[in-house]
This record gives sequence, structure tokens and C-alpha cells, in this order.
Amino acid sequence: MSMSDTIADLLTRIRNGQSAEKEAVTMPFSKMKLSICKVLESEGYIDSTEVSGDLKKELTVLLKYYEGKPVIENIERISKPSLRIFKAAKQVPNVRNGLGICIVSTSHGVMTDKEAREKNYGGEIICIVS
Repeated sequence: MSMSDTIADLLTRIRNGQSAEKEAVTMPFSKMKLSICKVLESEGYIDSTEVSGDLKKELTVLLKYYEGKPVIENIERISKPSLRIFKAAKQVPNVRNGLGICIVSTSHGVMTDKEAREKNYGGEIICIVS
């Protein structure tokens, strides 16, 4: 069965895995999912990501908890296949006054809202995490 929004599937698996207090979640691999997970990892929202398999690659995300509670309180998809949301560099949203991040897909790769504003890159707003 084909999936229309694989990024929403990634975010939902992370959200559901943390609500079920799982150590890790596994999903089909894609370069976009890996780059989103690398941003989440560099910002400290997840522990690590691993790619396994030769023919059919899988992406495993190790979830992070602090004092028994998930580090990610809210993870929400913004731009959807049915409605793409693009913003200029100066219009990239600031999530919870800097306490959260907004993941932006630019022509120079996937990055946080802070990096996009510093480098003056606009792009598609993928999701917000806090």
C-alpha cells in the first residue's frame, strides 16, 4: 500500500512511540526522513538514528526521555501534500519564542528555523517541534 505523506507518518510514529514509552521506532527509509531525524538529533530531541538493511532499508529512531517524560512535547506537521506552506527567510516562524524549533526544507538542505534565518534562506515549513 502506498503512502501519500511519509513525513507525517514519521512524525506520527515518533509521537505514538513516545506515548507508548518505546525505546525506538522503525519505519521505511527515505533521505528526507533521515535529514529530518538528523536535525532532531542535533537539536537534542531524539537520541540517534540508524539505517539498516540492504535491499529494503529501514530507519530506526531511538527516542529520548528526561525523568520518564518524552523530550518532545509537541510535534506537528505544517506543510502537507495537499497544501504546501512556503515562507521567505524573514517570515520563517519562531516556535515558542525560541524554546521549540521549526524544521525548514530549503534549497540548501533541511535545517532549523534559526539556521534558515541566519543564512537568509526561505523554504518549505515541514513541521514544528517543542
